[in-house]
Amino acid sequence: MLHLIPKPLHRLAYRLAHAVRRVWWRVARPRVSGCRVLAFDGEGRVLLVRHSYGSGNWMAPGGGLKRGEDPLLAGPRELVEETGCALEGVWRVALVEEPLKGATNVVHVLAGQAAGSPVPDGREVIEVAFFAPEALPLPMSDLLRRDLPGWLMLAKNHRSS
Repeated sequence: MLHLIPKPLHRLAYRLAHAVRRVWWRVARPRVSGCRVLAFDGEGRVLLVRHSYGSGNWMAPGGGLKRGEDPLLAGPRELVEETGCALEGVWRVALVEEPLKGATNVVHVLAGQAAGSPVPDGREVIEVAFFAPEALPLPMSDLLRRDLPGWLMLAKNHRSS
């Protein structure tokens, strides 16, 4: 049903909802759970996205976990929603806590093999691309720029074992 909303209007709704969510995080200071997906192509490049809302930074696909949802199921669901790619051989790389505009975000970092060609939906995600670990794009948050190389190394070691 949401696909019936024109893309520009849908992007505006995402930006407004994100602004409200940020205010809620500052006031309520909740503990939220999410996942981030390191999806690799056959050349070992990692798939990153840029959302239509928020900072405009490149980031790993992912999102919030539904109440009681298994992160190993949420990661593939989020990857399909954001990029159209399936995730094969999913496994957990790390569990990290990070500040999120007043909230505490418990992030399950997952990895696996991307299946399919990524396509941005033009609504939530406006750009998707694979990047070599040694050629990560800018802009990217300082936190992700610091942690991503280590996660990529763990994922590379796991895939080659």
